[in-house]
Amino acid sequence: MRGRPVSADPLVAALCAVLGRDRVRDDAAERALLAHDASVFAGGAAGPVCFPTSTEEVRAVVRIAASHGSAVVPRGAGTGLAGGAIPLGRPVVVVTTKMNRILEVDRDDRIAWVEPGVVNLDLTKHLRPLGFHFAPDPSSQQACTIGGNVANNSGGPHCLAYGVTSQHVLALDVVLPDGEVVRLGGLDAEPPGYDLRGAFIGGEGTLGIATRIAVRITKNPPAVRTLLLAFDSIEEAATVVGRVVAAGIVPAAMEVMDRGITVAVENFVHAGYPVDAGAVLLVEVDGPEAGTALDAERIAEIGRAGGATSVRTAAGEEERALLWRGRKTAFGAVAQIAPSYYLHDTVVPRAALPQVLRAVYEIAERHGLMVVNVFHAGDGNLHPLLLFDPREPGTLARVHAAGREIVEVSLAAGGVLSGEHGVGVEKRDYMPLQFSDVDLDHQNRLRRAFDPACRANPGKVLPSGHSCADIQSLERLPAGVWA
Repeated sequence: MRGRPVSADPLVAALCAVLGRDRVRDDAAERALLAHDASVFAGGAAGPVCFPTSTEEVRAVVRIAASHGSAVVPRGAGTGLAGGAIPLGRPVVVVTTKMNRILEVDRDDRIAWVEPGVVNLDLTKHLRPLGFHFAPDPSSQQACTIGGNVANNSGGPHCLAYGVTSQHVLALDVVLPDGEVVRLGGLDAEPPGYDLRGAFIGGEGTLGIATRIAVRITKNPPAVRTLLLAFDSIEEAATVVGRVVAAGIVPAAMEVMDRGITVAVENFVHAGYPVDAGAVLLVEVDGPEAGTALDAERIAEIGRAGGATSVRTAAGEEERALLWRGRKTAFGAVAQIAPSYYLHDTVVPRAALPQVLRAVYEIAERHGLMVVNVFHAGDGNLHPLLLFDPREPGTLARVHAAGREIVEVSLAAGGVLSGEHGVGVEKRDYMPLQFSDVDLDHQNRLRRAFDPACRANPGKVLPSGHSCADIQSLERLPAGVWA
């Protein structure tokens, strides 16, 4: 506690008694820093910021917050894009990044126990010499944490074949909003009772805080082949995606980038992406050597029949890694084009990709915005980036209006609000566009079963009339206010 005076605030003092003064921050600078995440949403207001290192410390923090009438917001690396980690109403912010240990790896049963602050890519790096990896691979995997992946049920390029986070989590130790510690799920093939593990994953911190996570680890495939196909138009690339899957091939990944983002990526990584192409399709197949070779040949044939102007196969691991580095750094590469962007996350049926993409370009043009597209084409998960300069008057209103229209077009095509980024505050007020009042009521009942007092990440996911936002006194901006 040397150098940091004890706070006169009873809540802060109680937290310091458990964690020590160095792991409780209540200065204005720290609270302002953690009032944001990687989204464009503004209006957060953090209370005391805590850095626990164990389940017992998280439990103590949650109980102290409850005894002082404070809400609690869990936070990982802050890479979320839907505002799910933005604190509303000055809650206690529980940062789990110091809980970053890989506790156990069982190669026989293919399970690893980890803490929520373990960085996604660090887990795979730890497993790689053992012949395994963690399959969910968000583009932010160099920074995002497993706890955040659980909160948002994150995906990534390779989730086309391997599935999103929920398919790779077997059990969780969770501190509930009243401070009770429970285990959800289990290591048995069919744990008894309701699937509360499945209910918790994707709960965006509204159901409690995961402190230990049992994840399924995946055996590294014996062979991998990565293809890069170039097309004159993004519609051709999107159409070929559907034809590949219709042919009975399920690649590990299928990613599409349009010309704008391809040029930016190539300028950044120099991987040999064709900058004159209207769009590129990055496809990866893995498995036994003979099977991957056959699949790669068939994909190349389907691509050429669908208008591919070139087909390139990565010659080795170095070239493959460089191609994927380009895809994984695409969002950062757009800084060459504009100072800011709003990244959307909707999902549409594969057959609807061409028409929805045409609509996205039309929406952006009508609102006087530039848009580039990079997305998980195999499962129809769109990621249009609306590029803008926030210093230009009126720009934010146009960005917000265009974003809503993209949501509406996606839903009209039979899609859903989010594939992997979550709802948070970004899509909270769009929930009635997809769900009926009865649907939302049942979602709220589930939330209340975990959190009767509505103290866990209030103001998120569920819209007004169905939400804890109506119970907690929250300091927040009106719907539609953006950074």
